[in-house]
Amino acid sequence: MGPVIAVTGASGQVGGRVARRLADAGSALRLVGRDPSRLPELPGAVPAPAAAYGDGEAMRRAFDGADTLFLVSAHESADRVRDHITAVDAAVAAGVERIVYVSFLGAAPDATFTFARDHWHTEQHIRSTRLRYTFLRDSFYLAALPAMVGADGFLRGPAGHGRVSAVAHNDIADAATAVLLGRAHDGVTYNLTGPAALTLAEAAAEIGRFAGRPITYVPETRDEAYASRAQYNAPAWELAGWVSSYEAIATGEMSAVSQAIPTLTGHPAQSLTTYLTTHPNSWQHLKP
Repeated sequence: MGPVIAVTGASGQVGGRVARRLADAGSALRLVGRDPSRLPELPGAVPAPAAAYGDGEAMRRAFDGADTLFLVSAHESADRVRDHITAVDAAVAAGVERIVYVSFLGAAPDATFTFARDHWHTEQHIRSTRLRYTFLRDSFYLAALPAMVGADGFLRGPAGHGRVSAVAHNDIADAATAVLLGRAHDGVTYNLTGPAALTLAEAAAEIGRFAGRPITYVPETRDEAYASRAQYNAPAWELAGWVSSYEAIATGEMSAVSQAIPTLTGHPAQSLTTYLTTHPNSWQHLKP
């Protein structure tokens, strides 16, 4: 069946979609996750023993025999960069030759969005290994936009009048599959975005059109954003990530629109309207 592709997060939104596409293409797969019982059963796929990103030896065993690693970023945590480095080092120890890493749009050491800094540090470590690599820097998920609306019909955050080029999970998976199965992607960074950058006011209005009720964007100050989220009792690093995600929209760091998805996949990237049309469950909870 050819080279083996290890897929992390194979029970998740991105990893699961990519694993299914690769299986449909006849690829030999190693599916990696913390709980093997949650991994999908796919033709040509072998579930790896349980492995968490921070467990170097478990990850090395999980990657053993794989030629390419599709590395989906770990869940946000205070130790995420360290966990990513552990996983990358395990891939090197297992003899992996190429890493395709799901990063984030605007990844930089001084990115406004604090979690985007994690991705930059991970990219730098992957570069230092001298393995072949491709970085997929995706924008915010389209699915996140209706999820950000409160039950009261308000979408609150310190995003100002900035724009965000949100992208669909399916488009990310299609692009990732094309990279994993294709050639000439080594050393390339792709920005994976939707076809347009919308303000949150525009996004709220479109969500409201589907939900059949007014949905309104309410710009917050930083202090207001922290205060309105204090009820969740989240740790400081997580709260900073939530608030700075909106602030990155305000600064323009999330406004880039790329042609990478149509170039890689041969089809246009989904718009918010298309996403809401094909995913009614994303806004049904907002109906009056």
